[in-house]
Amino acid sequence: MPGCGKTTVGRHLARQLNLRFVDSDHEIERTVGMPIRDLFERDGEEAFRNLEQDFIEALSQLDGTLLATGGGAVLRPTNRDALHSRCHVVYLRATPEELFRRLRNDTRRPLLQSSDPLKRLRELFRERDPLYRRTAHFIVEAARPSVPALIGLIMMQLELAGLVQPGEQPSVPPAAEDLGADS
Repeated sequence: MPGCGKTTVGRHLARQLNLRFVDSDHEIERTVGMPIRDLFERDGEEAFRNLEQDFIEALSQLDGTLLATGGGAVLRPTNRDALHSRCHVVYLRATPEELFRRLRNDTRRPLLQSSDPLKRLRELFRERDPLYRRTAHFIVEAARPSVPALIGLIMMQLELAGLVQPGEQPSVPPAAEDLGADS
């Protein structure tokens, strides 16, 4: 969901795991040369979702990369399938009320620019929560914990699943290309 901490937690977790961090929304903005909000206004949501699908198809195949997707990426079955089959997906779950608290002054997210953003978040949550659950391998409640606490919870899940050994960090394979993860 928008505002759950995907980019912030992802960036810190990638650093801890010695992985490259890529945010699909940032990559789209960098490639098209405009904010997603402007892309939505100019071309519409469907055009954005088509572009997002192309990016997820490519980004989900990169080794040594931690990928944060936009909150609506799960709306397309193709994205859900690519993410679930190629990645270890963590769903940072937070209630619409918590998300509203975090996002009440946000003007960058096109889907929340409505007269009643809390109502819109509840609608999005109702629609997307089952899709996130279906796509995710791990669900972490992200309502109140700090970033370090969330990273600890995720690391514990990864260790319990045998994906990360306690005290060990995977190495980053040679990069096929520079994705500008610092953007």
